[in-house]
Amino acid sequence: MSSTTLQQTDIERIVREIVQRQFAFPVSNGHANVAPTEPELVVSVSARHVHLTDEHVEKLFGPGRTLTPDKDLYQDGFYAAKETVMVVGPRRRMLPSVRVLGPTRSYSQVELAFTDGISLGINLPVRASGKIKGTPGCVLVGPAGAVELAEGVIRAERHVHMNSHDAEFYGVKNGDRMNLRIESSSSVVMEDLLVRADATSKLEVHVDTDEGNAADLDNATKVTLEKQQPCQCQSH
Repeated sequence: MSSTTLQQTDIERIVREIVQRQFAFPVSNGHANVAPTEPELVVSVSARHVHLTDEHVEKLFGPGRTLTPDKDLYQDGFYAAKETVMVVGPRRRMLPSVRVLGPTRSYSQVELAFTDGISLGINLPVRASGKIKGTPGCVLVGPAGAVELAEGVIRAERHVHMNSHDAEFYGVKNGDRMNLRIESSSSVVMEDLLVRADATSKLEVHVDTDEGNAADLDNATKVTLEKQQPCQCQSH
């Protein structure tokens, strides 16, 4: 009595057929085409803060001084320092205690909300972090001295940090724009979030305190990140 020996290709075909009958997702070439899991989204309110150079840290807090980490931020390697500075605007209007964030940078920058600018008497331009050319300046005062910034005071435009896997999931790349839908007692869609994608960042949206309060973000029931669709406007 002869017996039939199944070849490896036959076995793989039979297994695929069984899996296709038992599960909802399709199978191709022996591998399940499972839809990627949506990344965990964190939306953070970025309160007013200052970034400093090493030189300015020493001028404000004393020779040889470095920033003292106090609390880690969500993004790895970044922290809120124990140090604070006074930010002084035109006509001596001031914010008395603004947190410094670390690590230090190659340029000093002050990031404020719209209402902070009103308090200081500064018309804040909306800029991406680091794009400070032509922006207003201010005076920073610390326990050991003061620094006059010729430029660097901005309202940071809303943005989203993500890594390359997150970018692939949403179908975006560094420099693209996205929308953030916030469902709350004051539901809103925040448009034109700048995508800041690199190899290692965690998925996190940054909005300022004014934006977070206006959307009642603390009591939000759902937040959704959406790829911004190209404008379908017709010219006349």
